[in-house]
Amino acid sequence: MFATLTSKGQITLPKEIRDHLNLDAGAILDFQVQADNTIIARQVQPDARRIRGLLKSRHAAPLTVEQMDEAVSKHLRDKHAPSHAGRKSAGR
Repeated sequence: MFATLTSKGQITLPKEIRDHLNLDAGAILDFQVQADNTIIARQVQPDARRIRGLLKSRHAAPLTVEQMDEAVSKHLRDKHAPSHAGRKSAGR
């Protein structure tokens, strides 16, 4: 079986492999490169330690609506801020 590497460094696992390994979207794979350049991929099973820090601490004070609004606004400002790196001038 073959897979093509995209310009972003991504591949699509052939359906035959996904079906054989029972992989769905969001599955996490661990890749290891052997000395002879053979690549081994194995599915990583979910682990509760992966979500550490996502749960609310019993010591944390709840956020106000204003704090949540400001956090969302800041996130959107940062996410949509114009990036000047690599931009061409409008005249080109």
